Amino acid sequence: MSAEFADSKPAQKVVPQTSAVKSFLSGGFGGIAAVLVGHPFDLAKVRIQTSANGAYTGTLDVFKQTVKADGFRGLYRGMATPLVGVTPIFAVSFWAYDMGKKMVYAATPGRASQELSIPELAFAGFFSAVPTTLLMSPSERIKVVLQTQGSGANKLYNGPVDVVRALYKEGGMASIFRGTGATLLRDGPGSAAYFVAYELIKKSLIPEGGKASDLNPFTVMFAGGMAGVAMWTIAIPPDVLKSRLQSAPAGTYKGTTDVLRVLLKTEGPQALFKGLGPAMLRAFPANAACFLGVEYSLRMMNIIF
Repeated sequence: MSAEFADSKPAQKVVPQTSAVKSFLSGGFGGIAAVLVGHPFDLAKVRIQTSANGAYTGTLDVFKQTVKADGFRGLYRGMATPLVGVTPIFAVSFWAYDMGKKMVYAATPGRASQELSIPELAFAGFFSAVPTTLLMSPSERIKVVLQTQGSGANKLYNGPVDVVRALYKEGGMASIFRGTGATLLRDGPGSAAYFVAYELIKKSLIPEGGKASDLNPFTVMFAGGMAGVAMWTIAIPPDVLKSRLQSAPAGTYKGTTDVLRVLLKTEGPQALFKGLGPAMLRAFPANAACFLGVEYSLRMMNIIF
């Protein structure tokens, strides 16, 4: 799954060591860990991004109002969809990242080292977002709808299945997949930054003469957390556009470009960074948990299989 930074011994042919199955399964374990840790912050991010100015003063205010209206369980509203879908979504992401690296190796036969350059890692990271988007987009659409609906008597949906039924009735599969382009716009560059940051930070923390498997859990968590920060540093503007598009009633916008036009006209460029606070608060712990789950489930599978 993660890039193996080997020593400089020449080799006739370099073959990545991680199997596609292990990449897939370890990504699933990592994704579950990320959702369990980070969902309340994601809920705060979406509500700030989609609410009118002044509805919330910040992340803590979202938490306060949510707990007051729905109790502590309200902080996990909409979690069922990403939790159920997280195994295939993250599994596909890490599997596709591994496939992206293998594509680089196949395109550069005879290379002397298995270590990938920054552009090569970025390509593999961007590539990981392409198949993942097909799963991520409808999951995000359902989650955003659940997170932004009212409470109590104003609650419109009882759960993900109810949302899917309503969206399909509204506009068929096109309604369920609304925001796919915006999702790729967010996750392509974001995933490139995500995996590049993780690999480079992890490499820098490996003791001289050591290897990646020597890293302790805290080091893995630090590298994973910083990878999450790197991703969300550049992913927030397209994420705002995605959230607006996916939460709006049918016919409100013609597409992602129209969301951008309306947002800049009515709220100004600063609105593109709505939700940055909770996104950053979520980025470190959620992705620290993600990569901890990925790395240690992978190590366990390497021992068992």
